[in-house]
Amino acid sequence: MNAAFRISPLRDLPSGIDELRADAATEGFRFMDTLVIEWRSGANRFARPGEALLGAFQAAELIAVGGLNRDPYADQEGIGRLRHIYVRRSARRSGIGSALVHQLLRHADGVFRSVRLRTESREAADFYISLGFHAVQDESATHVRNST
Repeated sequence: MNAAFRISPLRDLPSGIDELRADAATEGFRFMDTLVIEWRSGANRFARPGEALLGAFQAAELIAVGGLNRDPYADQEGIGRLRHIYVRRSARRSGIGSALVHQLLRHADGVFRSVRLRTESREAADFYISLGFHAVQDESATHVRNST
């Protein structure tokens, strides 16, 4: 896959989201279903202060998506949560995932003192550790990264 890509804020679900959702489902990842269902119902549009939904595109093709919310599982202010990060399998190991997460973390700077996430995948856990997250034992999170 050609490494040329762009990351843009999403104001609406882009063309290609259903294909990306189907790709995720074939890998057993259902969180993309949640993203689409919650967006379409209005339950989560990543629109509160400090929140963002980003898409990565190669030419016009959506190849990755990821969001940042105020952590709905945290009982305190200033905690963000990476949500619904998915990179199409054919686009992995090309820097797209890292660029997407770094842009979300830059968005979190000055808004959230820490960012948490939950993953069930060993591959994803290793990926997040490589980006400066550390594993935690928490009922609602597997990894956290504190602001720099």
